Amino acid sequence: MNREPITVSALTLLIKDVLGGTFADVLVTGEIVGFTAHRSGHWYFSIKDEGASLSCVMFRGWNQHLRWQPRTGEVVVLTGQLDVYPPQGKYNMLVRRIAKAGEGDAQRRLEELKAKLQAEGLFDPGRKRELPWLPRGIGVATSGSGAAFHDILKVLERRFPGVPVYLADCRVQGDGAPAEIIAAVQRLVRHGGSDVLIVGRGGGSAEDLAAFNDEALARVLAACPLPVVSAVGHEVDVSIADLVADVRAATPSHAAELVVPEQAALEATFADYGQRLEQAMQRQVRVRRDRLRSLRLRDPRQRVVEARIRCDELSTRLHEAAGRDLVRRRQALAGAAGRMSALSPLSVLERGYAVALKEGRAVREAAGLVSGDRLELRLHQGTVDVEVV
Repeated sequence: MNREPITVSALTLLIKDVLGGTFADVLVTGEIVGFTAHRSGHWYFSIKDEGASLSCVMFRGWNQHLRWQPRTGEVVVLTGQLDVYPPQGKYNMLVRRIAKAGEGDAQRRLEELKAKLQAEGLFDPGRKRELPWLPRGIGVATSGSGAAFHDILKVLERRFPGVPVYLADCRVQGDGAPAEIIAAVQRLVRHGGSDVLIVGRGGGSAEDLAAFNDEALARVLAACPLPVVSAVGHEVDVSIADLVADVRAATPSHAAELVVPEQAALEATFADYGQRLEQAMQRQVRVRRDRLRSLRLRDPRQRVVEARIRCDELSTRLHEAAGRDLVRRRQALAGAAGRMSALSPLSVLERGYAVALKEGRAVREAAGLVSGDRLELRLHQGTVDVEVV
């Protein structure tokens, strides 16, 4: 069977594809050998056991959030994928996560606890309470000798001096720390002088912060009748106390900024409100004063003068109207008289006619007369007696 040869580069790429696909998510443990932190930020080292060695690289993007730097001789657990470096024809491991041996089990238990508490609703945003606008007092559960408490006092003094602060001193790391923090929270609640609690400490390693991942402490914080600010001073990892608390602060100083307003800004706001209120009141006074002026009673004598003038005006208008009405009525009467005159018998008599009356009634037909009847002829002026022949 004839086969064509392939180049070294092609073969290396095939191997790279196979390794990258088959070993894309490898979990391996071993002892660190030859650790080097390059100035670029990348880490180069190997891990070994009794029978083999594996070259490793952890790029800056993956290691920059770690709070510790591995050292030669430490036993670690690595998570990553296998890769091939073609120029040297060797495979290595691209590391995404690194943990000290034994931390893997602790991390697994922590994730299981988080899942359990989340399923119970302890992380639900709906149960989070708002912080009081200006608390009567502030309770702090932390170490009285630690820098965290002094940072809190310094910020509170700068922002709003005079607010009472009640310290419940307790250990915040090591064996027994969770129980002491729980007792401190309960003392502050019983004291009754606080409207809000700050629970926390400054930064530290994962072991130092382990007390704030305690289940019993988480349940006490969730059941606390006062709003709780978690002030565990670390940025990379989120503790269970952070998830349960009503508010998470990045540092103890940040927690102090959250629980009280800034007095100077508050006074400036009140001054502005006062000025605006005064201006509004002055506007209202001006409006009501103008309205009062318009409603003020005038001099009664002036009202009498105005009434007399008004009466004179009305009398003049009445006389004028009566005169116009009289002229109109006279004209109508003259018209009616003219029409009546045209229809009157007297008008006929004026033109030379006469009316024959028999016994006071006008004679309309000659057939009704007989010889010897006496008639009265009414003329325009006067009457004449006649006899029918």
